[in-house]
Amino acid sequence: MATSTSWAQDVITCDLCNKAAQQFCNSCQVNLCDTCIKKHRDEYKSLMHEIVPFLERKIQLVFPECREHSGQRCEVNCIKCKSPVCVKCIGLGPHKGHDVEELTKTHEKKIRKIKSDMKEIKAKIIPKYQKEDHKIGNTISKTKSKIEDLEKKSKKLRKLWHKEVDSIFDKIDSMVQSLGEENLIALQGYHNKIRNLISEINKTVKLNEKLINSNNSFEVDKYQSKLNEYQDFPENVDLKFPFLDSNIDKGKELSIEIGGYRVTLKEMMQPSLSTDVSRFTTGIGKLMDKVRVISTVPTTYNPLYGVACVEEVEAWIGGENETITRIDIHGAVKDTVTTTCLDGSDGISVSRGRELMYSDNDTVYIVRDGKSQILINAPKGWTPGGLCCTRSGDILVHAYRESGHLTENKIIRYKGKNIKQEISNDGEGNPIFKEGSFLLFISENNNGDICVSDLNDDTVVVVDKTGRVRFRYDGTPAKREESFGPRGIVTDALSQIIVTDIENNCLHILDQNGQFLRCVDECGLKDPYGLSVDSEGRVWVGLFDTGEIKVIEYL
Repeated sequence: MATSTSWAQDVITCDLCNKAAQQFCNSCQVNLCDTCIKKHRDEYKSLMHEIVPFLERKIQLVFPECREHSGQRCEVNCIKCKSPVCVKCIGLGPHKGHDVEELTKTHEKKIRKIKSDMKEIKAKIIPKYQKEDHKIGNTISKTKSKIEDLEKKSKKLRKLWHKEVDSIFDKIDSMVQSLGEENLIALQGYHNKIRNLISEINKTVKLNEKLINSNNSFEVDKYQSKLNEYQDFPENVDLKFPFLDSNIDKGKELSIEIGGYRVTLKEMMQPSLSTDVSRFTTGIGKLMDKVRVISTVPTTYNPLYGVACVEEVEAWIGGENETITRIDIHGAVKDTVTTTCLDGSDGISVSRGRELMYSDNDTVYIVRDGKSQILINAPKGWTPGGLCCTRSGDILVHAYRESGHLTENKIIRYKGKNIKQEISNDGEGNPIFKEGSFLLFISENNNGDICVSDLNDDTVVVVDKTGRVRFRYDGTPAKREESFGPRGIVTDALSQIIVTDIENNCLHILDQNGQFLRCVDECGLKDPYGLSVDSEGRVWVGLFDTGEIKVIEYL
């Protein structure tokens, strides 16, 4: 029985029915039984058929019937018309005088192209997609883990807050869930796209393998390469994670922050004839009558350029060398990043996720997991300088380029890697920022205003979201002895604008409309340059020559 079964599986059947084939049409490459020979001849009456016993069959290419001459098979390919034709067509027919090529050669070329495409798809395209499939799978897993950590931290903090503030945590949980779902939906959509493309590419490979073994030149001739289509790799998604932090001074103050949402609760004592009644209210505070230095932080940088706070007790700092260092409020080094700029990075800042960003030659980098990754490539011919991350996660970059003997300056707003806005000229075509080679410092205010310290013009320029100039401040209202020398600039929780004045060794504080409020000069501020605000609302002032940082409480 086993032998009989094996023999039955080797029987060649007729291509027109299921009976065993005894004959073979060499002309059409078709298996035939005795009964179907007439049916085959009748179906293709116009063509010649060489019917032979099956064992005497000849394996050869099957050429299509000529469209112009019935009963003739195509033998050549018209190069001009890109179609198979018969010998009559090129002798006396419509393709007379056209360059032709034997169909066997055309077939061989197509087979070589299919093999080449399939080789590259197997060797490069499929591994590339599989690598991305694995990578995005890991990213989804990490994303879920980060979301779970945020939710756990939120639940832990919830227990420390009074029942009356449950509505605040409800909003926080909603933001975490919304941002988490947004990230996962985007990642899952990208993951599905990658997997669908992998499936499609594998189908293409199978079809190509079938074509390579096909004797039908017409089907092979119809082959269209998809190699270029698969080489255009889909763009990955940019993930955004909110920063969640809290500070608790029991009995005095509670504060919590996630993303751009911050709430501070303070215990206020109100005098009463019979008893003291305490109550909680939201708020930040007002300017202190007399500011005080919380800490004087020593550093090894001389000169010291940039300061960018990370939470309440740490900051990234940079100077005139290739390193950027993260220190705590006592000056202890926590981390170091090496750049390619031997003279120091033009600008440093932190992202919404508290990641270091810095400009280096024509590129803006972000440091993730201890490694520098390209965040933004400046437009051709332009160099990035000062940086600022907005509350929405956009990145503001000062860009400059030399034009003749002058240096042009502008502010570019980036959404991810894409340019969203450019701020350079007013409505009448005049430059907003003065031409010159000095760096511009940038900060975004709570109302969306962009506050710029223009060193080339010794002014503070404030533009609204659309890029329209709202006002300029030249230091005159402060009535200082020396001319105004603005450097670092920040905004605070009260929407106040704070700028260092290196010429007068002080800080200028303005309201959001440019009204001068006061100067801070009683803190030993010698050559103040870099400036940043920590999560406690304190300013960190970097002193250019000594390299010290003054941490000042002023609210």
